Amino acid sequence: MRVLIATDAWRPQINGVVRSLERMIEAAPDFGATAAALTPEGFRQIGLPSYPDIRLALATRRAMAARIAEFGPDHIHIATEGPIGWLTRAVCIAQKRPFTTSYHTRFPQYVAARWPIPESWSYGLLRRFHAPAAAVMVSTPTVEDELRGHGFTNIVRWGRGVDLSLFHPRRQSVLDLPRPIFLSVGRVAVEKNLEAFLSLRLPGSKVVVGDGPARADLARAYPDAHFLGTKEGEDLAAIYASSDVFVFPSLTDTFGIVLLEAAASGLPVAAFPVQGPRDVFAGSQAAILDEDLRRAAMNALRIPRDWSLELASRYSWSASAGQFYGHIRKVAETAGLLPQTGAAGGEAPVKAFANGRGAEALAPRQHQPA
Repeated sequence: MRVLIATDAWRPQINGVVRSLERMIEAAPDFGATAAALTPEGFRQIGLPSYPDIRLALATRRAMAARIAEFGPDHIHIATEGPIGWLTRAVCIAQKRPFTTSYHTRFPQYVAARWPIPESWSYGLLRRFHAPAAAVMVSTPTVEDELRGHGFTNIVRWGRGVDLSLFHPRRQSVLDLPRPIFLSVGRVAVEKNLEAFLSLRLPGSKVVVGDGPARADLARAYPDAHFLGTKEGEDLAAIYASSDVFVFPSLTDTFGIVLLEAAASGLPVAAFPVQGPRDVFAGSQAAILDEDLRRAAMNALRIPRDWSLELASRYSWSASAGQFYGHIRKVAETAGLLPQTGAAGGEAPVKAFANGRGAEALAPRQHQPA
């Protein structure tokens, strides 16, 4: 089965959306699929107002339809609500093609943080965007409840994972700084609420990994903090493992993959008791969630690292991909592209596709969790 993932968020952006979609594309062969991303690459682009590092595609519906036809997908998943997403949605509706969407970002809160636009207006626009989708994938029960409260329908669950082979405790530290080291990782932008972390009176050192439009201003305002810029792979994993507490000040994230990366590295987490942290750490003692972020950070120092590792072990990219392709398979079955199996999620037996492309396995191969 050929799956095309339409997304405005892509490299060189580094964020949870990009990481999740990259993982789904990598895992596609394990679920009998071939997947590719339809991104702003190849189109004329402009910078997002107030955030020029995010590039928006300048394209037409005809150009988008041509790009889609070139790949020849059996199914289209629309991951973001930007120009790529809206144009792909328009093509799918015009061609009477079923599609799925996902909700990653609380745009109503992000928009309200920058401009005086009521959240109800933004939710109305998002509800219109997702309404024709055969399924709207969300990461947590809290996000599902929130969207249902705003009139969204056809909601299904798509969890996230963490790469335990990359993110794990390490013996040597790469940070030669006074301890304890309090770390925050993510986009350096107003909606991430980093000032709530940087303004805390904490012992030791504060470290920020990531880049974004607020970095220069925050670095000037908090010269005692260490801004390390964007890090990936082994460099990022070593920084996690060299820290003592992960501080997550965001009030608007729907999930927060960085929370899992921190936990897998053995870091206890300090965060506000909001969606994202509340869902990730439900039933776990690996985080302190408190309206007083300083108190949370200080109390997190007492958490045994084994508790964080146990929490991270519950998540895998394999399980995440099983949910993702399971939802897509169900939509394809309903559209007549696949024979009805009646199985759930990614646990379908091996079947042949009925679309002329040849038989491919639907069941995931046996493999180690990502």
